[in-house]
Amino acid sequence: MSIIWEQAFSQVQDIAWADPWTFKGLPEFGTLSELRRFLDMVHIKYCLIKPYFETANYPLVEARELLPSFDVDIFEYKHLPGFSLVALARPLSYFQEIFQFDILHSPFEHLDQGDQTVCPLEIQISRQNQLAFQSRLPRQMHDEFQYYFSERDLTALEHYPRVLSFLLRMERGHVFSQLSQGPFIFSGINASFPSDLDSELKRFGLRIGKFKVGDNRCYEYHRNFVYQFLMELYGFPIVSERRTSSALFARRLFKLSEDFLVRVLGQSDRTITTLYTSPQSKSYPQVDKVALVRVDSDQVELINHLGDLGAFVDAKKHVVILRVTYRQHRYDRNNVRQDRALSVLRQEIIHPLSGEVCCEANVIKDISNMLLKLNDIVKGEFAGSIRFKKLEVVENTDTHEKRLKFLFAWLSKHQRRIIGYSDEFYSGVVKVLDGYLFEQGNLDVFKQHQGLYTDVWSQYSYIRQARKVRILEDLTQRSRKGQPLSWLDMLQQMNDILQDFKFEIHPYFGSLMERVVNLCQRVLGNAYLNKRYVQLKDDEASAYGLRVKTQFRRLVGLVDELRGIHKQRPESRDSAPEKEKKGS
Repeated sequence: MSIIWEQAFSQVQDIAWADPWTFKGLPEFGTLSELRRFLDMVHIKYCLIKPYFETANYPLVEARELLPSFDVDIFEYKHLPGFSLVALARPLSYFQEIFQFDILHSPFEHLDQGDQTVCPLEIQISRQNQLAFQSRLPRQMHDEFQYYFSERDLTALEHYPRVLSFLLRMERGHVFSQLSQGPFIFSGINASFPSDLDSELKRFGLRIGKFKVGDNRCYEYHRNFVYQFLMELYGFPIVSERRTSSALFARRLFKLSEDFLVRVLGQSDRTITTLYTSPQSKSYPQVDKVALVRVDSDQVELINHLGDLGAFVDAKKHVVILRVTYRQHRYDRNNVRQDRALSVLRQEIIHPLSGEVCCEANVIKDISNMLLKLNDIVKGEFAGSIRFKKLEVVENTDTHEKRLKFLFAWLSKHQRRIIGYSDEFYSGVVKVLDGYLFEQGNLDVFKQHQGLYTDVWSQYSYIRQARKVRILEDLTQRSRKGQPLSWLDMLQQMNDILQDFKFEIHPYFGSLMERVVNLCQRVLGNAYLNKRYVQLKDDEASAYGLRVKTQFRRLVGLVDELRGIHKQRPESRDSAPEKEKKGS
């Protein structure tokens, strides 16, 4: 049975509601993790669950939208909540802060922790806070605001839910801070988070080797890739100013070694994204997202389990509160999945009554679901919408033209997973795609949409070649499917892959071929391999050593051949991923 939002989280420990907007018996929060749990409770209730039950046809987040790389938003839902905030685990130093905001003062912020006296200026301070807040509200909301806060302390967290109802109608962010050796308070509004995008983008691009000082063509060519990678590290596509500035502000706070939490809810993505410091965050702040997601109907065991736990927000539609935590990856130009900035670390379903994590479940990364959706697309049975090359919203797959557009978007979205997942999953993808793209009955239709067909084929070709390059990457580590390899086995398998590359009918993708050559050169230059086997005279080598030398010489020849073929192919292009990031 569906719950109603007024009931949500009413059973969290000893916290209860004095009315629909105010807590009673609220404890003081002395750590950032405690504050974060409180904010989770409030934001999920008022910014996700409440709008869900009050909005006809609430746009639930599709599971694929939470998989990196993140899609550019299709629609803007102006009627849904949106906000941004920062919480700092220290007292504010107004002049020294690196961002602009209107400060609010707690009546007790200058009292000693053990001082139980009442602040003599409490009324004046509260009035000053109210005037500062009211000045940032539209005039038609002043009476409503005065009615609720004429005699209340704005900075006390017990009133935050009611304050939030006004904050959601403001464009700029709000601030939490910690009193000296005391609890967190609501301490600022109208915050503008600095977004030095130009400098950050150029510094990052230079650091990862994608930009060169003064090289305009290099900058123009790689800018979208660098921009996309940098934003994805912080949990976003290239999107609105609110989310961009929040991401770059979190980056700046992290560099300053602040203990912080930055949170943003976009009206288009309907997802609460949090960036925060944690013991696990060594190079970047931790990222997680919370959203209302529908569990696919074919995940029967999971649905039954969640039903037994009472974990559905809406049991009829199988809607759950899902939190996804991500792991960041440093850029590696020698990795075939070099555009991978994030991967899914953990998926947790939050109970709508207790607020606790009730189970971990694979809601968005289920391989069988991905294959089923691919099958539905090629059969014309998939119902949904995608944004094709940022230019067009495509609904359903009832024509071959739409199916090709959906296939392009599907391959673009999941190419890193297809490249990296198991052989069994990859063979399933190949079987479905080959069965559709090479079906004799479809060839005449594909000729009518030659441009679309070429786009899909190019994306598919890139994945097929990149899959082989990933295997090469594993082989250079003398490993295959988790099993160690001898030098001879490694060289033999590398030669077999390069032999296949020689006869590829697809165009060669420039970045992939460069990576193949770099990987092979790394092996050919291995000091131990050369000293132990290659540099020995034939009469000094063992039978095994001679076989290693033979395979080594064969690898040298194949690398030279591949270089020659690559140079002779005028149709060679740069990688599909970078091209796609401009257009999916």
